[in-house]
Amino acid sequence: MTATQGRLAGLSKFIFRAPRWPRTLAFAVLLGGLTGIAVFDSTSTIGSTYPVLLIGQDAWQGIVFLAAPTVVAALATTPVDRWLGGSLTHDRSALLALCCELLVVLVLVVAGVLAAVFGLSQRFVFDVLVVALASIFAVRLLAVLAVSRLPLPLATVPAAVQTAAAAALLFVYGGTARLLLDGDSPYQAYVLRLSRPDQSPPVFDAVTIDHFLLLGALCLLYAVAVWGFLVGIDRPWRRSLDVSVLDFIHGFIGYAAEESRDLERFFERLGQDAVVPVSVLSFRTIDRRPSADGGSGTDAGADEEVVASDHLGEEKARVVLPMIHPGPLGEIGGGDLPRRVAVSSEGLGFPPHATAGHDFNLVSETEVDGVIRAADRVLDSATYRHTGTPPQTVTAGESTVLSQGFGDAALAVSTFAPGSADDVDFAVGQSAIAEFRTGGVDDVLLVDGHNSHTGLSGSDLGHVTPGSKRSYDLYEAAATAGAAVADAPEGTLELGVAWAPTPWTPDDGIGPLGVRVAVTRVAGVEAAYVLIDGNNMIPGLRADLLEAVGDATGIHHVEVMTTDNHVVNRTQADNRVGERVDETELARIVRSIATDAHDDLEPVAVGGGTERATVTVFGNDRTETLATQANAALSLGAALAAAVTLFAMAVSILLFFLA
Repeated sequence: MTATQGRLAGLSKFIFRAPRWPRTLAFAVLLGGLTGIAVFDSTSTIGSTYPVLLIGQDAWQGIVFLAAPTVVAALATTPVDRWLGGSLTHDRSALLALCCELLVVLVLVVAGVLAAVFGLSQRFVFDVLVVALASIFAVRLLAVLAVSRLPLPLATVPAAVQTAAAAALLFVYGGTARLLLDGDSPYQAYVLRLSRPDQSPPVFDAVTIDHFLLLGALCLLYAVAVWGFLVGIDRPWRRSLDVSVLDFIHGFIGYAAEESRDLERFFERLGQDAVVPVSVLSFRTIDRRPSADGGSGTDAGADEEVVASDHLGEEKARVVLPMIHPGPLGEIGGGDLPRRVAVSSEGLGFPPHATAGHDFNLVSETEVDGVIRAADRVLDSATYRHTGTPPQTVTAGESTVLSQGFGDAALAVSTFAPGSADDVDFAVGQSAIAEFRTGGVDDVLLVDGHNSHTGLSGSDLGHVTPGSKRSYDLYEAAATAGAAVADAPEGTLELGVAWAPTPWTPDDGIGPLGVRVAVTRVAGVEAAYVLIDGNNMIPGLRADLLEAVGDATGIHHVEVMTTDNHVVNRTQADNRVGERVDETELARIVRSIATDAHDDLEPVAVGGGTERATVTVFGNDRTETLATQANAALSLGAALAAAVTLFAMAVSILLFFLA
């Protein structure tokens, strides 16, 4: 992940689930009443005798002018929006209405303070209220355009609901409770208001017809301002990606609030076809153990290392390594790829992280099916052997590789720990595999350990790119490891596996696959492969886990990997293993599972290979372009919004004084 992509990933901090609309509306009514008490100044003869009634009247005005429009908007916006072809839900409508009420409250509180300090009349408060109502129309219009993707003329209809409701109540304003207390009927007061304004109750003096003319003019002005803002912010997106920023916002909000798949449809428009390797190792139990001379008991004339299909038992474990990145976030795209791959395995699934970055994110969850089908094709034609090579660990510069031969293939786990590193670029991984194969190994599963990272702060996030020093360290380590595996003597392969879920959730940095451990033994030399369902690890934790496994089992060749499962990044861009979990407890769990896996050792046969799958991914440089545009929209958009707002407010003030 580059620094630019890291800032894009930081958008996940804005993800939250919209609360249920009844709870939102209850808070809106309470807020309206409290604000009414704070900013409105009712006068009444009965109020001087019964101050409690006066306070109640102020609260009632707050509920009428603030809470009532919020309730109307929350309940009416969704059916209006859906009727026009939009997608707003009641929860989203209620939350949007409440946010607009909060804006009005903030403006009125400021106006109330100014009125109290400078002795201004209540007319000033209602003047400010008109400006606030126009402002929330602009906010709602922008939200409706982003969420529902309606044309601007249609979007103004649901956007205007809250402002129109407040204006209607303002038009018939007069403190209904006070009129009733004074013995007049609301109907008589309203008729008097329209027919003989000079004889209307004094309470009507704060609101005049000018307020409504000003409100209409301001709403028109703000609609033009919103249109200008969107045109300005959208132009770079259309020129560079041929998509609209509103499509991105629409999908992002939809997934955040309702877990919709609209964001995947946006990514599909960006996607490019890619042919990616999908490598598999399948370990199966052996019904009849190989003979003492190394044969497997197969038919005469067959390769004595090959295990006949009728001697194969159930699948004990499966390692599936597609050259795909599990992103971009949550379950979107390939974000849940590790779990999908693991549950598709007959035995215990191990889906470690491959050498691929965000350019190889799948655009939609359905693309995972193609990866799984490719893995199945590998096993349809796999030849199983009962031999392997002892594990070996080599180091070159910052790169460390734990490698081991399994039948005709080899597994190599790379890490740059204790240094901080993130994704290894696809091209770097492919080159490293080529270096490994120069030793004579037919097939290589190169795993990115993804097990030490300092976080998303800073300009260098540790992405291993072509031409970097780390890439050449990896090439050298891979070449040395490949030669070592090719020259190593073969022996009978034993495997033990174990796993357990953890008490933590994805919010804590641990996904549903929990902790999985595979222990191998060849020629008396053992290795332990620990896989944690998470996205990278805090520095130093890997070393603690290596020590915990070694102390419990006596194994010297140990490596810890993470799946890079992005379900842990649904609401937090940086959620590494170890940040939110107790490290001591995690070490205890890993130690226990490793012990169980060690106790599970038994002879197995291994088969596998590599197939290619054609999938749709983000594509070369598309992730970087998207990240650049999103970050530019955040930085320049704020400045553009400020400029548009200042212009609109300046014209508003001019209209205010002219009116």
